[in-house]
Amino acid sequence: MTPAPAQLVVSEPAGQMSTERRICVITGGRADYGLLRELLDELQILDGIALQLLVTGSHLSQAHGLTIDAIRTDGYRVDRVVDMLLASDSTVAISKSMGLGLIGFADALQSLSPHMVVVLGDRYEIWAAAAACLIQRIPLAHIHGGEVTSGAFDEAIRHSITKMAHYHFTSAERYRQRVIQLGEQPDRVFNVGSLGVGIIRQMAYLSREQLHAELGLRFGRRNLLVTFHPVTLDEEAGLSQCQALLAALAECQDTQIIFTEANADSMGSRLNRLIADFVGEHPDTSVSFKYMGQLRYLSTMKLVDAVVGNSSSGVIEAPLLGTPTVNIGERQAGRIRVASVIDCEAEQGAIHEAIQSACRRGRSSGADLTQLPFGQGQTASTIAGLLKELPVENLLMKQFHDIEEVS
Repeated sequence: MTPAPAQLVVSEPAGQMSTERRICVITGGRADYGLLRELLDELQILDGIALQLLVTGSHLSQAHGLTIDAIRTDGYRVDRVVDMLLASDSTVAISKSMGLGLIGFADALQSLSPHMVVVLGDRYEIWAAAAACLIQRIPLAHIHGGEVTSGAFDEAIRHSITKMAHYHFTSAERYRQRVIQLGEQPDRVFNVGSLGVGIIRQMAYLSREQLHAELGLRFGRRNLLVTFHPVTLDEEAGLSQCQALLAALAECQDTQIIFTEANADSMGSRLNRLIADFVGEHPDTSVSFKYMGQLRYLSTMKLVDAVVGNSSSGVIEAPLLGTPTVNIGERQAGRIRVASVIDCEAEQGAIHEAIQSACRRGRSSGADLTQLPFGQGQTASTIAGLLKELPVENLLMKQFHDIEEVS
């Protein structure tokens, strides 16, 4: 069933004072929301800042857990929502969703009238928001630019958002240099580290007993946390890779397999059906979740023997928690990684051997933060301080910075 065009929904009046700087943070799904939470907390308590929260994308989808409810339960006020997802996740439907999102963001941003908009990552929902900001001449700050996602159109979307943004907050110096390579002025590109580091350092994790009580999650002798996202540039290859993964998992003996479902990309629903079929065939040793929530997800990651799949969390967060990662295929090629990440071909035998190797390697106490160039955990407060102090005037006429002048 096809929904009506994107709607502007007012949940509560914004009520900001004209003397405050209105900062609008946009979240489109569970992944960026988990990273943005600490920044939202910092902005809420910062004098001179009026936080606005705009919610869109899979947050509003029942099929993906209706996670807007979790946002409100966490205590955040949702100032506007933009409903843009169609029932289908075909490439045509996603293209149409982007158009609906552009319509909805135009209305929402006109109503909120922010001094600056903040977005994170590389999702198509966020691209639509960035495009609306560009045309409506609203300064845009982009978090986690300069990274690489091979095999997915997220790669082009991320760099496109970089070109529409006016300030850039990267998670590593290599990524900062890459943003400058794209022509952005060096004095507007800040290496602030990863938001995930601060979250991991400060979180009070749940125990196995607490996870069992909250999720009904039973741990076995050996446990794997599995997340496999679509390879959007080659749908058939992504499907065959997921099938190879599931075949390799079926070979694992005495292993509890915990799936988190694929995101709202093209082919995501097909992958989720494959996962559902697998869980149906292995009900005693596997379970699947649409949405675990950040605390439960990272607590599970901290307890399992290995993280398996092609999610960025296996490359960034898992090493900090001491959990080995089996990274399948090329989706995360180009990201900075440490030795606890085992890369393997998307082939059944290679995946199975990599899982065995990861489990033999065992957990560690967590990577020393000096091994990873993602900062020491002050990213959220650093970004919040910059958002308060950076100029919001005279940003729109961007000058291309030639690579010869990189500093």
